[in-house]
Amino acid sequence: MTIRERLTAINLWIAEHTARISFVQKIFFLDHLRTMIHASLSIVESLEILSKEMANKKFKKIIELVQQDVEAGKSLSEVLGTYPDVFPTMYVRMIEAGEVSGTLDESLKQIVRQMQKTKALNASIRSAMIYPAVILIAMSGIGVMMATVVLPKLIDIFEEFDAELPLATRILITLINFLENPVHLILIGAIAVIIIGGFTILLKKSPSFHHHIHALLLRLPIIGPVIQQINLAQFSLTLSSLLKSTIPIIDAVDITANTCTNLLYQEALHAAAKKIKTGEAVSAILREHHQLFPPIVTEMIMVGERSGQVVDLLTNISEFYSDEVDKTMKNFATIIEPIIIVTLGVAIAGVAVAIIMPMYSLVQNF
Repeated sequence: MTIRERLTAINLWIAEHTARISFVQKIFFLDHLRTMIHASLSIVESLEILSKEMANKKFKKIIELVQQDVEAGKSLSEVLGTYPDVFPTMYVRMIEAGEVSGTLDESLKQIVRQMQKTKALNASIRSAMIYPAVILIAMSGIGVMMATVVLPKLIDIFEEFDAELPLATRILITLINFLENPVHLILIGAIAVIIIGGFTILLKKSPSFHHHIHALLLRLPIIGPVIQQINLAQFSLTLSSLLKSTIPIIDAVDITANTCTNLLYQEALHAAAKKIKTGEAVSAILREHHQLFPPIVTEMIMVGERSGQVVDLLTNISEFYSDEVDKTMKNFATIIEPIIIVTLGVAIAGVAVAIIMPMYSLVQNF
């Protein structure tokens, strides 16, 4: 093998093992797989076509391996289950249910619909975060410029005068002198890295710390209600999709728990899955966690249990909370704008007072 061939092989290996499989590519794969199966193509033929269409080298390789295993006699769900990072348990179980009932194309259609709704939900959350992020970056940039360029020149003027400076000015001078020292900046950076690193390690290693942080987030004034709406939308959307796929309620609730982003919802749903085995109704179990599941959710589930329309009512709940999240995210900039303005105003006022007060005193002395 020549050096050129070796470099090509290395580049292909890197591309296959480091390429990221996007959510959109997964939707493309499952949606086209459903279309081909619905058109009476075999699973093996469908996978072969999709492997040729896929531009992502890593995903292309996985599809080829899936095709080989299916061709060898394994079921599609069994093979996809060996790639949990690409195909989550929830989707694998829905495909398995479709294979057993002979409605694989319908199960794939349900998965694609769920993924599209999840993508829309995540997109609305991300778009809402852009405005605050831009404002914070702009404020940080202006703050750095003021601290390193503008304020040091003004402070040099004040220090030339032999007069007692106001407290606000002395604090500002001390702060600027502290930030001008590279050693202090390195120290601040090191402390920030240690705090962030320690916080991340505690979240991963300490279940109690993880639990308390997620509980605190739910109690925050603006963020808490948004987190609750997002988790309720995820819960109802996932559970309704799994039940439509005829997955048993115990398994459906247990799988749904893993799709929630907040740990308290995960714990509550895992516990609910265990209690369902004893014969308790889902609505009665969730009613015990009234801080997580408001009455509108538990009452609608109870009505669904009595009328045999749980899936339909869960779908209505998911649409309601998805719309609520979308509305909240669209208005998020309006909600957070007063906080940003007040914070920025306080910072500017503090700097202005620290600069204007000594100038006023100097004018009076002359």
